[in-house]
Amino acid sequence: MGTNVATPYDNPGDISTDERTPVIVGVGQSSERLDDPDYRRRSPVELAADAARAALADTGADPAAVAAAVDTVAGTRQFENSMPGARAPLGRSDNFPRSVAGRVGADPRRAVLEVAGGQSPQHLVNEFAATIAAGGAEAVLLVGAEAISTIERFARQAGELDFSEHADGDLEDRGFGLRGLVSMHHAAHGLTDAPSQYALVDNARRARLKLTRDEYAARIGALFAPFTRVAAANPHAAAPVERSAEELVKPTASNRPIADPYTRYVVAREKVNQGAAVLLTSVAAARRLGIPPARWVYLAGHADLRERDLMDRADLAAGPASAMAARHALEQAGIDAGDLATIDLYSCFPAPVFTVADALGLEPDDPRGLTVTGGLPFFGGAGNNYSMHAIAETVERIRRQPGSYGFVGANGGIMSKYSAGVYTTTPTPWRPDHSATLQAEIDSWPAPGEARQADGWATVETYTVKHARDGRRTGIVIGRLEDDGRRFLARTDDRDAATIELLSTDEPIGRRVYVRSFGFGNRVTADQATMDSLFPASPAVLRERYEHLLVRRDGHLLEVTINRPEARNSLHPMANDELDHVFDAYFADDDLWVAILTGAGDKAFSAGNDLVYSASGKPMWVPKNGFAGLTSRRSMPKPVIAAVNGFAMGGGCEIALACHLVVADETARFALSEVKVGLVAGAGGVVRLPRAVPPKLAHEMILTGRRLTAAEALAHGLVNRVAPAGEALAGARELAAEILESSPTSVRTSLRVMEETRGIPDVVDAVRHHSAALDDLMVSEDAIEGLTAFAEKRKPRWRNR
Repeated sequence: MGTNVATPYDNPGDISTDERTPVIVGVGQSSERLDDPDYRRRSPVELAADAARAALADTGADPAAVAAAVDTVAGTRQFENSMPGARAPLGRSDNFPRSVAGRVGADPRRAVLEVAGGQSPQHLVNEFAATIAAGGAEAVLLVGAEAISTIERFARQAGELDFSEHADGDLEDRGFGLRGLVSMHHAAHGLTDAPSQYALVDNARRARLKLTRDEYAARIGALFAPFTRVAAANPHAAAPVERSAEELVKPTASNRPIADPYTRYVVAREKVNQGAAVLLTSVAAARRLGIPPARWVYLAGHADLRERDLMDRADLAAGPASAMAARHALEQAGIDAGDLATIDLYSCFPAPVFTVADALGLEPDDPRGLTVTGGLPFFGGAGNNYSMHAIAETVERIRRQPGSYGFVGANGGIMSKYSAGVYTTTPTPWRPDHSATLQAEIDSWPAPGEARQADGWATVETYTVKHARDGRRTGIVIGRLEDDGRRFLARTDDRDAATIELLSTDEPIGRRVYVRSFGFGNRVTADQATMDSLFPASPAVLRERYEHLLVRRDGHLLEVTINRPEARNSLHPMANDELDHVFDAYFADDDLWVAILTGAGDKAFSAGNDLVYSASGKPMWVPKNGFAGLTSRRSMPKPVIAAVNGFAMGGGCEIALACHLVVADETARFALSEVKVGLVAGAGGVVRLPRAVPPKLAHEMILTGRRLTAAEALAHGLVNRVAPAGEALAGARELAAEILESSPTSVRTSLRVMEETRGIPDVVDAVRHHSAALDDLMVSEDAIEGLTAFAEKRKPRWRNR
């Protein structure tokens, strides 16, 4: 497609009036390195403000007048504000956009802090160009910066630097934007860092191309070697060093492996001090401010698309949404890749560059180059703001070549969010893009089924091996189960050197492996024998002693006491695992017919999850059978009674809800209090409570954390009996004794039939439901003994068979 070819979007209805056409009128960059002679220890706000001043001056008009005209300022997030709980060791502004605006003499009516992600600078250009075209703004300043090098240097020097500041005015904080990008399931398998996630994509691509490890490494080196030459000539580059293709990929002491197939030199360099800014106005505002038309740059094409989440992608070697966004932006501009004078492909890792280059037919040795900055590993990965620098460089270059076109592709997440822009000095009317239509197509693509808990033989679909600084290695695998083809995520066990070696040599993709699920996640081994040796089956027999529990056996009755009164009987992973083992043993022991669960002391049955332990940063997990080994257990064939003494809060309430029967003393309080600490009752509370009490009451308890007294709980059917203060266990024993007078076979059969018919809405259909358990009961010794004892007018001697 040439520059004079009409596109499907060339119709008058798509074109805004000339006066509202958005143009970029100013760009600016700032930077400093720790070893610079004039190093000034600037904060992110100061670096961004310097870049904004440069952008205002770049307009060729009076900077003060231009600053006064800015009605909107939008900022990208810093790394220290891109994740929940992220630290800002030197402090930070509480309103980054307005802090920057105030320093350059702007007083905008609107301030925006964009979501995290490398797509954000280009997305902001696309969004606010559309806002200007619609008359919603006239002058928009986009800014961003990182000072990670300075922050890391001074983080341990208390009081040396303080970047904290307050800025008055409202802020439209759009949040982190991490939906679908961060999950507890990924974290449980070590998939929290960007190198590991991108490595999964690159290794899948290598296997698809049928390349060896060395061949693919050579291609990565050939891809990035030209980037280093650009970075070496860029005064703003954090690592302005030209390197050969071999040097980039050869592991050395200074170029250590990060995540197979990556060495340090080919991953984004986050230790930077860099800022960039872009100023957009309407044509009318540019004229009014006296900005020369020679400074105007038009957004000829643009697109914003989101890829399916990682585990939902049909092909882990591809990024079709990124490719579609790039192609759509070019189509909208009425050009093809051959018409571009400059190109910048987001290069945090090789995979995003390969993906878009393949889609546009670009080779690594393209004489135009695939970067205008030097790329994230060499110029620097200025957090979410890298592409603001790419846009600034692109604008400067195409101004020097009037009539030319430049392309910027900005990538966020794990090739998850892609924003593309085509820039030109050729006057171009504003045209809305058709990203929404393309996004609907992407969202309709089928996703592979996923096994969150994976068990059995499987095939490796892709993989990586993470390398820690201390030499430890961890393998991460995405595979497909042989039984049903579902996709799963798993990691290796730290003791399993053989599987690590399998993943580190030859071709693991397509290899047969064995996977098994645990409460702490899925583990993968080379074969079942290795799995069995690493994780030998624990016999379902009660131990003599437990660290966090007291266990008492009294005939057919089992009493289990959570023995952590100092923590209000809250549960951490070790206590949960012990409870899981105890209930496995209870359900497997034919001589145990009823179990009681209670808490030590008189303050709390259980305060739920141990929040102190959770906040410690130590690994968190619950057994596959759920909280206390009960809340996710598929089968509870024998009665469990909760003896609630004191508070049953959060997870403690969920445990009680999972039990068949509840006896509470009159001091007991029941609550799902998770919303009070920013959590949710995810261990069954939000599911079971609306089925246990009137829905309106359940909604109130779940949404407000309202506490129910024991009397209220009894009135609403949440508990069976209320005992005097301190007598919950005694009351539970009385209830257990009544159950023990009945046939254990009949009790188990009754529980089974209730469970089988729970999901049958029609009562008659439920009554007519045939259960094999009833047939088994009628020929059981207990049935014969019960009828015989009744006829003989004596007490039955139950045999439990």
